[in-house]
Amino acid sequence: MSHLDRLQRAFARSHIRLRYEDGVYHVHNDAANASILLPASLLLEEKAVKQLLAFASVRSPDGQAVVCNACATPDFHPGAIAPVGSIVATEGDAVIPAAIGTDINCGMRLLSTGLSLASVAVHRTRLLNGLKAVLLENRRDVPVSTSAFKALFDAGPAAFAEAVKPEGLWAQVHRDRLVHEIDRSIGLGEFRAHSRHAPDAFVRGRETFRDPCLGTPGSGNHFVELQVVDALFDRHAAYETGLKVGDVVVMIHSGSRDLGFHVGARWMDRARDAWPRGVRHPESKLYALTGPLADEYLEAMGVAARYAWLNRVVLAELARGVLAEVCGLDHSRLVVDVPHNVVLHEGGMNIHRKGATPAREGDIALIPGSMGDHSYVVRGLGHPRWLRSCSHGAGRRLRRQEVRARASGAPRETGWECITLREERRIEEAPEAYKPIGPVIESQEEAGLISPIARLRPWVTFKA
Repeated sequence: MSHLDRLQRAFARSHIRLRYEDGVYHVHNDAANASILLPASLLLEEKAVKQLLAFASVRSPDGQAVVCNACATPDFHPGAIAPVGSIVATEGDAVIPAAIGTDINCGMRLLSTGLSLASVAVHRTRLLNGLKAVLLENRRDVPVSTSAFKALFDAGPAAFAEAVKPEGLWAQVHRDRLVHEIDRSIGLGEFRAHSRHAPDAFVRGRETFRDPCLGTPGSGNHFVELQVVDALFDRHAAYETGLKVGDVVVMIHSGSRDLGFHVGARWMDRARDAWPRGVRHPESKLYALTGPLADEYLEAMGVAARYAWLNRVVLAELARGVLAEVCGLDHSRLVVDVPHNVVLHEGGMNIHRKGATPAREGDIALIPGSMGDHSYVVRGLGHPRWLRSCSHGAGRRLRRQEVRARASGAPRETGWECITLREERRIEEAPEAYKPIGPVIESQEEAGLISPIARLRPWVTFKA
C-alpha cells in the first residue's frame, strides 16, 4: 500500500476525502473543501486539515456560507484555532476574528546594513553585547507621548513620525528616512484604525507613556537575527533592495504584543457574544462577523496592526543605533516590512492570512527558515489560485512540548548561535523543530507563487 493510500484511509476515518496531484492536496468533507500546497516529503497533519476545513466552512448565524476560497501554503501546521499557513477569502462584508487571533500583524522586517561580515565580525563581542542589552535586557529608552500614539492610530504612521518628540531613542532616529521607509511596509497603508479601540494608557492619562512592550521581540518563534547574504538569484532586484553577497542584514520577527492581545481577545469575545441566542454555536469556535460589526473589527485590528509596525520600527532603530555606535557607520536601509496575521481587503473579498504572507504581484516577501537554516527574500507573483500569498516561514515540524520531551540536557549548537535569557527558547526553537526550508521554497517557486531574490544564512539569533 502506498503512502497516499494509507493517508487516504486514515483521513477517511474522519470523513475527509483526499487526493494528491501536482504537489497539491485537495481535501474536502461534507461542509467544505480546500487546497494545500505541500511537497510529498513533508508531513500532512490531520489536525491542521480539520482546522482548515472548519475555517473554510464558517457560516453566518443564519446559516449562510461566508467563505469563498480556502487554501494553505507549505508551512501548514496546526494552530490554536485556525491552522498556521492558511489563507481564507470571505465575502467583503464578513470577517472571522478568531482566524487572526491575538498576535495581529505579526510580521517580518529586514534591514540591509551595507556592512560586510568581515568588517562587522571584528567588533563581534561589543556588537553582540550591545544588541543583547537593548533587545533582551531592557536597556532602552523609548518614550512616546499619548498624542503621538493617538496620531498613529487616528491618522497613520506618517502622522506619528511628525508627532513623536525627539527624545530618548527618537533623538537618534532619522525622521526623513523613517517616513520614506513607510512605503516599503506591505499593506500598512491599507489598514483603517481609530484610537477608541486602543487601551486607555496609550491615548489618555499621563503625557508620556513608556510602554514596556514597545521594542521587544516577544516570546515563542519571534526573534531578531543577524544574517549574511550568501546567494543572489535576481541581481537586478537585489541591487534595488541593497542586498550584496557577504553583507550583514538584520531580520526582525515580532508582532503587536500586549496591545494585539487586548484587541484580538476582546473581538473574539465580541464575535461569540454577538451569536444569536437559540442558534447552535460552531464547534470550531470560529465566529463570523458581518456588516457594521465586521467594519468595526477591521478598524480595531488596524490599531493593533499599526502598533505592530511601530514595534518592529523600534526594534530596527535599536539595532541601527548599536550598529552605528559599534561600527561607526549607518548605511542601513529597509528592504521590506511584511505582515502575516492580518485581514486585507483585496478584489472585493477579505483575505485572512493566518501565518501566510501577501505575495501579490511585485510584493517583496520574507520567508525565514529556522535559526540553523536559510531565509529567503522573494518577489510575489500574484498567483490567484493561492490568493496572492506565500508561506511566512518553514513551518513547525515538532510542537514545543515534543521538542522539550526529546531534549536531553542543554542542546549543543552546531553551526548556529542563539543568545537568550531563557534556556527553554534555545530548546523549543532549535532547528530540528522546523521543516527544512528548501522544499518549502522550491514547491512555491515551481507552483508560481514566488520568485527568489536572495538567500540569507543565519549568523546570530536573539530570542527573548
